[in-house]
Amino acid sequence: MRFWISLVNTVEVEQFIAIAQKAEELGYEGITVPDHLVYPTRIETPYPYTEDGKVWWPHTNPWSDPWVTITAMGVATSTLRFATNIYLAALRDPFTVSRATSAAAIYTDNRVACGVSAGWVKEEFDILGMDFDSRGRRLDEVIRCVRELNTGEVVSHSGEFYQYDDVIMSPVPTRPIPFWVGGKSRAALRRAAQNDGWLGVPLMLDEMKAVIDTLFDKRRENGNYEEPFDVVISAMEAYTPEFIASLDPAGTYHASVLPWTPSPWGRAFWVEEGEDHAEFEVKVRAMERFRDMMSKFGLWE
Repeated sequence: MRFWISLVNTVEVEQFIAIAQKAEELGYEGITVPDHLVYPTRIETPYPYTEDGKVWWPHTNPWSDPWVTITAMGVATSTLRFATNIYLAALRDPFTVSRATSAAAIYTDNRVACGVSAGWVKEEFDILGMDFDSRGRRLDEVIRCVRELNTGEVVSHSGEFYQYDDVIMSPVPTRPIPFWVGGKSRAALRRAAQNDGWLGVPLMLDEMKAVIDTLFDKRRENGNYEEPFDVVISAMEAYTPEFIASLDPAGTYHASVLPWTPSPWGRAFWVEEGEDHAEFEVKVRAMERFRDMMSKFGLWE
């Protein structure tokens, strides 16, 4: 199991580079960053991962551009990996996505993955004048386009949403950028199985195992079961060696963790009473405590 720190709901953006450097020093695999292109202050769309449908962060939260943020952290580190969790690619045109992902991959020596999902905030799509109901089809098309654009070859495309002839993007990465797909709807799992990985949503271990098994069943049906596939787990309970041993051997498994961030799924167990998780040194201690506990149980690679 490889552990990634999620920066969701971490508002101290001025600490991000130092957090990345410390995470690399402590042996974490990577860091994931969230995304909203524009954030409505009034949202009626139910949030899909809480019982009451309410978001668990204030509307004043900062949403630093994910690819600029990843590039800044990447050039300050040498081995740490980075991913978006998630990037709302369906809100952008494929050329914007290609430029952003390519630059981040180039400046970080290919240490990035593009984590995407269709999105859930209808109001965000409304502000941009984009149809909410077709967002999944648009995302599928954007992914196809970006894969082609990022080859650096002259390409043309005629699809439902985008049409262009004889275009070329440069510079492009020296390796394809993996696309990881978030969500647990039928469409999300279908999309994930067709791409390079799945970004798990908060689930109990039994349900997580069932979803992962479904993903690999779909990949067998697709004929891509033997190809590399990353699974990023976001568990609502403690990992066990038994759970990890039960996972399909075709996957590479990662865990997304919030060492210092309280969430609807539990308190920040790695921050002690009286500590202020806004302080950088408290974050460092939380990262160290989490690593030490995982090492104790033999789960730290």
